[in-house]
Amino acid sequence: MRKFLIPAAALIALAGGSALVAQMPTSAPGTKDVAKVSGGTYKVDGGHTQVVFAWDHMGFTNNAGTIAEPTGTLTLDKANPANSKVSVTFQIANLRTGVAKLDEHLLKPDFFDAAKFPTATFVSTSVKPEGANGAEITGNLTLHGVTKPVTLDTQFYGVGPNPMTKKENIGFVATGTIKRSDFGMGAFVPLVSDAIELKVIAGFEKQ
Repeated sequence: MRKFLIPAAALIALAGGSALVAQMPTSAPGTKDVAKVSGGTYKVDGGHTQVVFAWDHMGFTNNAGTIAEPTGTLTLDKANPANSKVSVTFQIANLRTGVAKLDEHLLKPDFFDAAKFPTATFVSTSVKPEGANGAEITGNLTLHGVTKPVTLDTQFYGVGPNPMTKKENIGFVATGTIKRSDFGMGAFVPLVSDAIELKVIAGFEKQ
């Protein structure tokens, strides 16, 4: 019978992994209790932040894509939430629809023209709290070289210590609608809808 030997390094790695698993919480560390938010300065958690954009295609389908891994900052004023600010920048090259040829087309001059306009940026100009967990965030969206005001309906999602980094993480979900023609991207309207639905899944890490 052939014997299989596990290298010592692999055994150590397995042992370390087991120890890490043993230290993990047995339930999700995030809570919906907004009172647990400490406030202060946060940076975007690029690995858990994305904007989902959806459009109507000829009245047949409602298709969607994502742009992920942004950079940016959030300043939360817990005592006066209206003073909070957020600034986020997305690399257009991170756009994905799941259809390679469509991705390629969307990056060309008909639409995003990513070679000429490689980023999209949102910088808040006002925050209006709504209820205990919501806010109306208005800001300047710069896309395709054009800057326009955009309002996002934002809901607090969760907060808590990340067991990997031990830092406070906080998340929000924001929704809104823009007209792509306002940003100089009106190709194929109305066959492809002018209105673009946005859903922003935003995660931040306390600094």
